[in-house]
Amino acid sequence: MPSKRDLTPRLLGVALLLALGGCSLAPTYKAPTVGPLPDAFKGAANPEGWTQAKPGDDTSRGPWWKVYGDPVLEQLEGQLDTDNPDLAIVLARFDESRAFEQQLRSSQLPHAGLDASPTNNRQSDNRPLRGSNQPNEYDTRTVQFSAGYELDLWGRIRNEVAEGKARSDAAQADLASARLSLEARLADLYIRLRGLDVESRIVQDSLQAYTDGRQMTQKRMEGGVSSGLDVARANAQYSDAQAQATELRAQRALAEHAIAALVGKAASSFSLPAKTAALAIPAIPLGVPSTLLERRPDIAAAERRTFAANAGIGVARAAFFPTVSLGAGFGWQDVGHGSLLSTGNRFWALGPLASLPLFDGGLRKARVAQARAELDAASAQYRSVVLHAFQEVEDNLTLLEELGREAAQENAAADAAKESQTLATNRYKEGVVSYLDVVTAQTAALRAERTAELVRTRQLQASVDLIRALGGGWSAGENVTQATSM
Repeated sequence: MPSKRDLTPRLLGVALLLALGGCSLAPTYKAPTVGPLPDAFKGAANPEGWTQAKPGDDTSRGPWWKVYGDPVLEQLEGQLDTDNPDLAIVLARFDESRAFEQQLRSSQLPHAGLDASPTNNRQSDNRPLRGSNQPNEYDTRTVQFSAGYELDLWGRIRNEVAEGKARSDAAQADLASARLSLEARLADLYIRLRGLDVESRIVQDSLQAYTDGRQMTQKRMEGGVSSGLDVARANAQYSDAQAQATELRAQRALAEHAIAALVGKAASSFSLPAKTAALAIPAIPLGVPSTLLERRPDIAAAERRTFAANAGIGVARAAFFPTVSLGAGFGWQDVGHGSLLSTGNRFWALGPLASLPLFDGGLRKARVAQARAELDAASAQYRSVVLHAFQEVEDNLTLLEELGREAAQENAAADAAKESQTLATNRYKEGVVSYLDVVTAQTAALRAERTAELVRTRQLQASVDLIRALGGGWSAGENVTQATSM
């Protein structure tokens, strides 16, 4: 039985290996920062406090498009999630990253295998040290079980796994970002299509009024009350409105084709019926704290790639230290006669293997420098993504605020133009003004109504962009303010 003195070196060796097993040469990770944050969004009407951004992309964004209350939009968004080919590409890349992560994780476990090799061999007549009684040809049968395990003394494998896990998480965030971007693109196109439907209805109403005007001017000319100039002006106005209706149909067709591509349908077999009911502008949380920015998937992806780059430094540093692995083998071997599994045919091997490059021309040092540069680049990229996110939120808050004012002004202009049109038509019937005044008033009314609808469409699109900038929605319990009240 070994004495205590004999066991002491072994126990110390085991303790040393266990201690080194928890070693990691990666720098202590510190999430990148963007400097001091403002107290509130500049464009927010209800300022709330900020908190330091820590991406929380696991928070579900949910079906945010339901705030628009349109069942057709909800159906299209569901089709996009299942049938969009671009989304399928990003999903496949995410699956690829998960598979690569699993490959890296396999290095943390022992590997074992079984080899079997029945061979027929012939020796060279001039083989060095060949005995005179050895045959020229002989058979060999070998069956061997082998196992190996690398001791991760310097944390190289653990850092490779951590790096792979972080990049896989980044790919998952990329998937969420792509999905959110496509959902927002679909909502934007749908809002545009519905806005074109409303504009088409406005133009069609004007065409009916212009038809009445053509008939009125024709009768007045036939009665000798007015000249053919009024008829020509009425015909020119009618034809111009027809051209506007044709342009709107063309724009609507293009928007419809783009929607078909997003939901994975052929444009030739896809159509959406016209719908002139206006979408409601949703309630938007204007006093948004930075906790909502934490939900942006692109910020989460940038942060995870920074973590991966930090772990990569640990992988590069570990190359300066020896690689130690344990190997074992057990099997049977004979010359092709008798029982292969007999006791005398057994062989085995057990022992450690250490490897350390002594000179590599500066290769390992260059790889560490490369890893540090990748960390610097990832940190700068993270800061860029966060600052761009702040800009997008501010841009769309400002747009919603200014478009709210513009919408009120354009609605007032449209009301005034309608009243002017009515007065001009009545005074023309009374013979007080020429038909030029009627044409001018009708043209102004049509332009004002279409402009008011365009502004409303831009309001709705800005609300979609704000939702996307905030990461795809918000919880029902948060304070909200109606965008139109801004």
